[in-house]
Amino acid sequence: MASRENKASEHKIIGIRQPNRNYVDRYAVRVVALNDLGQIALIHAKEGSYFKLPGGGIDANEDHQTAAAREVQEEIGAIVSFVPADGDVTINIPTAGCIATTEEFRNDLHQISYCYFAKVVNTTGKPNLTEDEIVDGLSHEWVTVEKALDIMSAAEPTSELGCYIQERDTYLLSEAKELMEAIPKNEAN
Repeated sequence: MASRENKASEHKIIGIRQPNRNYVDRYAVRVVALNDLGQIALIHAKEGSYFKLPGGGIDANEDHQTAAAREVQEEIGAIVSFVPADGDVTINIPTAGCIATTEEFRNDLHQISYCYFAKVVNTTGKPNLTEDEIVDGLSHEWVTVEKALDIMSAAEPTSELGCYIQERDTYLLSEAKELMEAIPKNEAN
């Protein structure tokens, strides 16, 4: 079974830390939410013309999995569960641990994002978007990991935020894909 126990958790730094700048720290989660068809939720932001994984900030006193489940439910209306420590080969989820992290330096923001796999258990709900997410025109679709990477890579974001998100989520999804491909084919069937 593929696992990060054999490989240090992957980490990418996006942007440059300015030595004389005071940053506001923010911690966030991103989710590769897989349904029974092996598709993931991909969110499109009309404003800024970019695509992203479900996710967002971790609230005070909230653990990563609780934040991730809440963000998925808010952004796409789905309920997710997290897989056992050894993964879930029935839908090609290799690990329950953190897939990878990113660290962003954007304007006065220093954000660390943690990415996880989750299994979608119910898609009958409706998104509960914030006012900003409604203004940004968020919508979602279900696509394969490969198609999501193609869509994300081909996008041409029209905002600085969109460019940061594109780099962050393309990296995180590439790391997830690498782990998924490491599962031996006989285990996945």
